[in-house]
Amino acid sequence: MTQLDRSVAPAIRQLEHFSILQPELYRMPNGMPLYVLSAGNEEVIRFDLLVRSGQLDQFQPLQAVFTNRMLREGTVRMTSGEIAERLDYYGAWLDLSSSVNCGFVTLYTLTKYLDQTLAIVAEMVKEAVFPEEQFRIICDINRQQFLVNNQRVDVLARKQLNRSLFGTLHPLGRYAELEDYERIQVENLKDFYYRYYHSENCSMYVSGKVTPEVIKCIEHHLGEASWGNCTSKKVERTWPIIKDRSKRIFVEKEDALQSSLRMGGFSLDRKHPDYLKLRVLVTLFGGYFGSRLMSNIREEKGYTYGIGAGLVSYPGTSLLVVSTEAANEYIESVVKEVYHEMDRLQQEKVPAEELEMVRNYMLGDMCRSYEGAFSLSDAWIFIETAGLKPDFFDASLAAIREVTSEELLSLAQRYFCKENLIEVVAGKKV
Repeated sequence: MTQLDRSVAPAIRQLEHFSILQPELYRMPNGMPLYVLSAGNEEVIRFDLLVRSGQLDQFQPLQAVFTNRMLREGTVRMTSGEIAERLDYYGAWLDLSSSVNCGFVTLYTLTKYLDQTLAIVAEMVKEAVFPEEQFRIICDINRQQFLVNNQRVDVLARKQLNRSLFGTLHPLGRYAELEDYERIQVENLKDFYYRYYHSENCSMYVSGKVTPEVIKCIEHHLGEASWGNCTSKKVERTWPIIKDRSKRIFVEKEDALQSSLRMGGFSLDRKHPDYLKLRVLVTLFGGYFGSRLMSNIREEKGYTYGIGAGLVSYPGTSLLVVSTEAANEYIESVVKEVYHEMDRLQQEKVPAEELEMVRNYMLGDMCRSYEGAFSLSDAWIFIETAGLKPDFFDASLAAIREVTSEELLSLAQRYFCKENLIEVVAGKKV
């Protein structure tokens, strides 16, 4: 038997072939699109309903997220308790969430119980009643969570950075305050529901072991006749971006044991031709454990337990954000080293060995992210909500494989602009 020599690292092999299963589109009789990802042998189904309206479409804070959250709190024929009891009886799991531009209803269920569980979801989506008592309970729970989160320096820094970049008149810069939990009313949720929860403003995804019977079941519950107020048309809205001119903004938290630092500025939209290769540069800079920021500020200097950088994307733009937490006395040193690493990337070509390491990390991460039927649903839902073309994944793969050290140097010189970064520190003054 051959002995394995553990002192010798295994050879690194380049990913030779990578492909993502394309969804098959079915158009329901009522016009709703159903994207089918048939993969896997387990008798489990994931169903997603996307409502193409989110926080950008609300007229006051909390309206979108509370509307989505209240779907499970009662329908014309079921109470919240009955909904929970029935889903639990069939071993199903339901998740309700809201993003900047979408609301999501996600159901995981055994295939043999899809008809029963999807009937519950369909009634929730089509016949929600928003009971006042349940609404007040949810308001109280979320208000308490808000108070807890507002004691965290990382939350304070994150909110302040977006306020400083977008301005408080922009929905991406306006966050719910304590008084908003008192101001929001059931009628506000019903108005949002009436405007946006209808068959012409939704799309559907199903993944897992999808059979013709599964598709027929979805058509029966949600795809036959139009539902909701289909005469309501979505109005695209725009807001001015009012960026704070301050370079450094301090949010005081007297009892903070350490400070949270977030540095950020506007960057490229996902559709920009340089975006995918810029993402490789940002990953090398601060997007994985062996990045420049981690190697310098964590491993060498010991200023922080962890630090990262990434591109945070929003409709029409993205932000380059650096974030960490450190002892109050180290904040200035951390900022100095962040800029030092940006300077290095603007002045020196990335060594071939380091670029190869980042390349292999990103390729491996893509493989892990899209290896199962349910993760494939996440991938294609991302394509729809981000307004991207279906070839985005192939283009991402090509960018990772083909980017050169010379290109990374040029990208750093063009898009790493220290003067455009706002520095937000939340914590205790030293």
